[in-house]
Amino acid sequence: MKIKSLGAAEVVTGSCHYIQTKENIFLVDCGMFQGKNEDKNYEHIDCVANDIDFVLITHGHLDHVGRLPLLYKEGFRGRVYSTKATIDIAKVVLFDAANLMQEDYITRHKKALRRGEVAQKPLYEPKDVRNMFKELEFIDVKYNKKIKVSKNIQAVFKDAGHILGSSIIKLTIKEGSKKIVTFSGDLGNKHNDILPPPAIIKKSDYLFCESTYGDRNHKPFKESIKEFRKTIIDTLNNNGNVIIPSFAIERTQEVLCALKDMYKEGLFPKNTHVFLDSPMAIKATNVYVKYHKRLSAKCNKYLKKDGHIFEFDILKFTTKVEQSKKINEVKSRAIIIAGSGMCNGGRVLHHLKNRIWNPKNTVIFVGYQAVGTLGRDIVNGEKWIRIYNEDILIQSKIVTINGFSAHADQSELLEWIKPMKNNLKAVFLIHGEKEKQEIFKQKIIEKFNLKTHIVKPKEIIGI
Repeated sequence: MKIKSLGAAEVVTGSCHYIQTKENIFLVDCGMFQGKNEDKNYEHIDCVANDIDFVLITHGHLDHVGRLPLLYKEGFRGRVYSTKATIDIAKVVLFDAANLMQEDYITRHKKALRRGEVAQKPLYEPKDVRNMFKELEFIDVKYNKKIKVSKNIQAVFKDAGHILGSSIIKLTIKEGSKKIVTFSGDLGNKHNDILPPPAIIKKSDYLFCESTYGDRNHKPFKESIKEFRKTIIDTLNNNGNVIIPSFAIERTQEVLCALKDMYKEGLFPKNTHVFLDSPMAIKATNVYVKYHKRLSAKCNKYLKKDGHIFEFDILKFTTKVEQSKKINEVKSRAIIIAGSGMCNGGRVLHHLKNRIWNPKNTVIFVGYQAVGTLGRDIVNGEKWIRIYNEDILIQSKIVTINGFSAHADQSELLEWIKPMKNNLKAVFLIHGEKEKQEIFKQKIIEKFNLKTHIVKPKEIIGI
């Protein structure tokens, strides 16, 4: 068996792993690169699309499903296995990505014409996404149920606790001898209010493990909530505004839960306004409600008591552009949750442009900021940023609260690996920045004395 990582190797994004056995060729994930690696999306996927028998999807984030329509355009017509919730999340994510790329292309095309140049076309269009979902066979996988994906390959999807529908994929492959290969997907932070902790895997021969936060431990969730509350209340009491760049899936829902708790406890000063200014996040929130049985007891308690999980009286959903623009009329005590989470596009750019120069305001980052994104520049302490061709001085308070992370930290990753340690022949680190992976690699070796390898881009690993 040969495994080659076509993404998420020594970087966090672009998850795509090519597996070739004696009888099958398949992928685990087919995600998009983000941040400084975005240009890689326009490179040909290093496989023959119509040779791929099937694709296994760990979850619906763009960096795990974003190139699936491209694979379809290039000729893939095989089956796609994932949980039903992942399929629904992927629809929200992929249509949003296609629409954004199309809008961006229209703008770039006009500018290119004026320069006598040709603009690069989008990877795919909304019609490609529609055709893909119509034409491909999407198999709804249930957690913990063994499924035969081919004659000699059995898969089990287990709850990864990362976002709704996210999965750890455990493969049993018979090639003479039987080999068990596990892909962690993205493992969730077990200290959250929305989802259960990642499922335990007791036996595997080989592990391909994410390592996003392999170099550090998150601040305890209770401390993070305390800091989150204090930061918001201090800003509002100073008649300032709070901007929260937030990922539409999971992070937004956690933030809404935290704000709802504050509202229920009467912690907001008078005339506080809360806006969820992200059509994608609103759609994703509706998907979460649809699958409420997969959510925590706390979420279901809110549903039973209030008739809804995430909504509260002072929260407004703004879907239309006109509604988003009207938020600018609120001069103080506004809490604005907007995408994108890494500030590399979306409505949050308008809010940053209008408010980040004001020292009364606060920007709270509650998620990972990839290298090469505007969000990473801001958290790294840049004094000036450029938005829509305007240089803007950063004078707002910048706060990073990593206890909201949807990823397991170093100690949780080690705890998750521990039950497998007596069976593992090797651990392969993926989905992380190399310098952080080096730290995590040493921790695994020190703690478990396991053979641990950092996967290089397109490196062929024989098992």
